[in-house]
Amino acid sequence: MRGTLTGLRYVDHILRPHVGPFLNGHPGAIFQKDNARPHAARVALDFLRHFQTLPWPARSPNLSLVQHVRDQLKRQMPSCHSVHDLELAVQDLWAHLPQNNIRCLINSMPDRVAGCIAAGCGRTRY
Repeated sequence: MRGTLTGLRYVDHILRPHVGPFLNGHPGAIFQKDNARPHAARVALDFLRHFQTLPWPARSPNLSLVQHVRDQLKRQMPSCHSVHDLELAVQDLWAHLPQNNIRCLINSMPDRVAGCIAAGCGRTRY
């Protein structure tokens, strides 16, 4: 998405066209969001009140594996001189992301959760 992600853009471009239909098609699904400003905007919270969401306390540890994948991609990102070059680079990196990396992250979840519990939901090594 180009530009700044506001609460309204989050609802109009992500929640309403993608998340809402997905959740409607999966009864009992629970949506997880963090406290990023667009996610916590009143317009987003109003939209999500129709769905079950996972509470996300302030300053909670981030157990999202997506963040680790994003970090991997950022470390490999070449210098880009246009938005088009950036889009092509991201698509190429995503297509060539080793699936073994993803499996390792998924397999690490029990240890991540145990580390979070042991740390009283404070800092962990992850």
